[in-house]
Amino acid sequence: MSKISFIYFDVGGVVIQDYSGSNKWEEMKRGLGVTKELEPKFNEIWDKYEDEICIDRDIETLVPIFRQELGLKIPADYSMIDDFVSRYEPNPSIWPTIEYARKNYQTGLLTNMYPKLLAATYARKDLHIDWGWETIVDSSVVGSQKPEQKIFEIAESKVSCPPSEILFVENGAKHVAAAKSRGWQTFLFDHTDPSSVSQQLLAYIKNT
Repeated sequence: MSKISFIYFDVGGVVIQDYSGSNKWEEMKRGLGVTKELEPKFNEIWDKYEDEICIDRDIETLVPIFRQELGLKIPADYSMIDDFVSRYEPNPSIWPTIEYARKNYQTGLLTNMYPKLLAATYARKDLHIDWGWETIVDSSVVGSQKPEQKIFEIAESKVSCPPSEILFVENGAKHVAAAKSRGWQTFLFDHTDPSSVSQQLLAYIKNT
């Protein structure tokens, strides 16, 4: 196996349990009043702005669009960011792996985020996301998102080792493929079985 000098972790579906592999997205839509009849239009609006909200568009700007286009009775004080974060859950099974990684390697986060979402996620202390990372590459800050090559170039520029010595722990297959194309080492994290895969990841790191 190749030497590891730096480990990047994805956030949602790896460090924490977000909406990946769950019905939380459907629950969120129902909570907003999105019926089966309104769902195609909701999805159309979401798809239209999805790339922008991982770069520089405030996700809260979609709320008035949903009100106007779909006639949803969304409360005036509603925050989509807060709604997302309130549905997140900790992933304690990965904590021993991160603790080991932090003691033996430099580590960071490489994540697609809506503006202000990472800060709101950090604010929920029970999610245990703050490990004192050496660097954080947040799509909404750097202006590029996975699987674009630019965000991986930025991530590489923030570490003092060649790409071949970077390990990327990620639950999205297309993002793993993008990292592999740059010569990174990768670990596809199965968010449907976090306990088992966290143990596999720890063993993989220890044996590298």
